[in-house]
Amino acid sequence: MIIGIDLGTTNSAVACAADDAVSVFPVPQLVSPGEVREETILPSFLFLPGPADFPAGSTSLPWDASPNYVVGTLAQRRGAENAARLVSSAKSWLCHSGVDRTSLLLPPGDPRLSPLQASTQYLDHVRRAWDWKSPGLPFDRQQVLVTVPASFDAVARELTQRAAAEAGYRDMLLLEEPQAAFYAWIERHPDWRDRVRAGDLILVVDIGGGTTDFTLIAVRDQSGELVLERVAVGEHILLGGDNMDLALARHLEQQLGRLTSLQLHQLWQRVRFAKEQLLEEGSTASEAPITLLGSGSSLIGGSLRAKLLRDDLHRLVLEGFFPLVPRTERPQRARRVALQELGLPYAADPAITRHLGGFLGDQHPTHVLFNGGVLRATPIRERLLDLLNSWLPKRIVPLVGEDLLHAVARGAAYYGLARTGRGVRIHGGLSRTYYVGIETATPAVPGLPAPLKALTVAPFGMEEGSSLPVPAPAFGLITGEPAEFRFFSSPTRRQDPSGALLDEIPDDLEELAPVQVNLPGAAGEVIPVSLETVITETGVLELWCVARDRRRWKLEFNLRAVPVIP
Repeated sequence: MIIGIDLGTTNSAVACAADDAVSVFPVPQLVSPGEVREETILPSFLFLPGPADFPAGSTSLPWDASPNYVVGTLAQRRGAENAARLVSSAKSWLCHSGVDRTSLLLPPGDPRLSPLQASTQYLDHVRRAWDWKSPGLPFDRQQVLVTVPASFDAVARELTQRAAAEAGYRDMLLLEEPQAAFYAWIERHPDWRDRVRAGDLILVVDIGGGTTDFTLIAVRDQSGELVLERVAVGEHILLGGDNMDLALARHLEQQLGRLTSLQLHQLWQRVRFAKEQLLEEGSTASEAPITLLGSGSSLIGGSLRAKLLRDDLHRLVLEGFFPLVPRTERPQRARRVALQELGLPYAADPAITRHLGGFLGDQHPTHVLFNGGVLRATPIRERLLDLLNSWLPKRIVPLVGEDLLHAVARGAAYYGLARTGRGVRIHGGLSRTYYVGIETATPAVPGLPAPLKALTVAPFGMEEGSSLPVPAPAFGLITGEPAEFRFFSSPTRRQDPSGALLDEIPDDLEELAPVQVNLPGAAGEVIPVSLETVITETGVLELWCVARDRRRWKLEFNLRAVPVIP
């Protein structure tokens, strides 16, 4: 079987595929003390219970009588009352390059976990729930795909893989969330070729709890067949539902008076529930009540009460995060205070529409696919359609018909089928040829560095999600001391095959930022190695150096964020 996991900031979901059919996997979890129920969503919340938080035995799971943590629905509900013990937004912290993501940062109180540990717990819960429900199909024998934002950096991807490994995952691949969302649309619409045509450009807008991602997918004609090609991926934008909830919490704080940091955190969690109630399809309520519990002896008498009004919700969210702006307007840079608290590096400009304008530039998409929990709200989708239609020469066509809560998980499972030839793949072939520098074995000359040759390691058009050995003689790899790998690329040399060795660096090669490493091994040892190239589903070039005794060293190079040396 193939298992797709959407490891979300606010909600996670699981789907599976077998016999060419994709279905949602309901995840068993605690929904109240002593009650385990299967839910199609696993809220990405973890509660660290104290000795007085739950009655003895009431947090038992079918596969663990005494768990250290509570994961899922009950964690989210209890955390709204006791925010000091609630871990939330671990995924956002996992992509925060300004902190040690393996250090104990979450939650606001004590004890604490690292973002890596929290992510591991969510993935571990899924694995153990699967094994309990499907004992004849052990999780570690299935192909698993875990999704990440398209804009995750190399460290965040690596930590996600590490969390999966520590959770017992054995055969796991990463896939970008916007791609997974589009795969879900294909899976639900076998007639997709009748809905788009060659020359169309599809915009995927993915707004989740913690991040916003934009992707462009082109529809091409290839020998009379329609094919899909991803042509652009947006930059990392830490902006999503969490920001909207905090804006609403700050608004309500004006009604309640000055709050402590823990009270504000509790209000933040309560606002999420209230917002979702008001934005739920078919809801006609004009307001949602919110109550904050007191503390100590004033637990009841010290309660604070407020109301989130639908009119305020629409005003704050639509005008604050989705303003109708000209297409040429770009995200504003805020004036920064020199010393800052170590927190999440949220986008300085909360206007998602300005970020969208910056991503599109002069591109004119013909269709749009919405994804992410934020875009379940009809008013937000309608606002974005109004905006895009005011920007574009022709009305944009929304691609509809997908369940946004489960689309990414379903799409990941479908992609697993596509990798085996049982589905349609989105092509993401390299638009350049990539080379690594090879130092020439020549006598040293005073004042001159050793000449370089260029070895083709990733030819033009090589597909993401593919690998190939580099057919070249063995090279010497230096270990145990600092060394530098120099990379080059060319958008014009499209005929150089893998393994082609250029005797010099021609003028039409652009040098990229070097990779400086200290590979493990005996100091100064030169080991004969062959090379293998892997282009991952998330656009990372992995160059593997393989010794004759099967020792392996890996270099990673993010092909979507490669600075060129002027």
